[in-house]
Amino acid sequence: MTRAQAARSLILPGILSLLALAVLISLGTWQMQRLAWKERLIETVSKRVKETPQLLPAAAESLSLDLRDEEYRPYVATGRFLHQHEVQVYTVLSDAKGTYSGAGYWVLTPLLRGDGSIVIVNRGFVPIEKRDPATRAESRIEGELRVTGLLRAPEQTNYFTPANDPKQSAWYSRNPAEIARAFGLKNVLPFLLDETRDYRAGQLPQPNETKLTFTNNHLGYALTWYGLACTLIGVFAVFAWQRMKAAH
Repeated sequence: MTRAQAARSLILPGILSLLALAVLISLGTWQMQRLAWKERLIETVSKRVKETPQLLPAAAESLSLDLRDEEYRPYVATGRFLHQHEVQVYTVLSDAKGTYSGAGYWVLTPLLRGDGSIVIVNRGFVPIEKRDPATRAESRIEGELRVTGLLRAPEQTNYFTPANDPKQSAWYSRNPAEIARAFGLKNVLPFLLDETRDYRAGQLPQPNETKLTFTNNHLGYALTWYGLACTLIGVFAVFAWQRMKAAH
């Protein structure tokens, strides 16, 4: 094989290598963008949760809240719990701040406010054996009360999250709109409040378990993609050198 033939034989591998290189660099850059987003999220959430709780606006104003700007801010709502419409959403709680952890449920209860609107309150975690409200009579608080909690957008699901099945009382995601449809509730606000309150050992539901720490491995992923890109350049360079060296 002549040098000209060897050079021509490198055209297709070179094009494929360039395409692969572009993909690897794009993936690395995307992870760097995700890193910047995650760092902003962590900083934003850490600041918002420390703010002084605000009174949750009336229904009309609450409906216009921008959840991207308001999520994780503390709010206060006044009303009475509709315990007959309580929903238990399956979860596995790790790194618990309270007594209980592992498999169990989030207890979601509609709070009927004075203006007729309803906000779904995530009152906290209960273990599997305490799913039935009858096993935790102390959790049935009657009358008007003030609830302080972090505003949360409806839970985002993925391909692996089972669909909620209200007819079987099987809930896997926290979605106010689905709860409203299941019980025929009107004027349900499009967000939840994760209740925050002083915790007593053994108290159920177990409050203050909102996840406020976020996995941030994006820098490692970016370096991996960029490292693969560098490796690809090195491998192709060696391949091309050997091909040209073998030519005569």
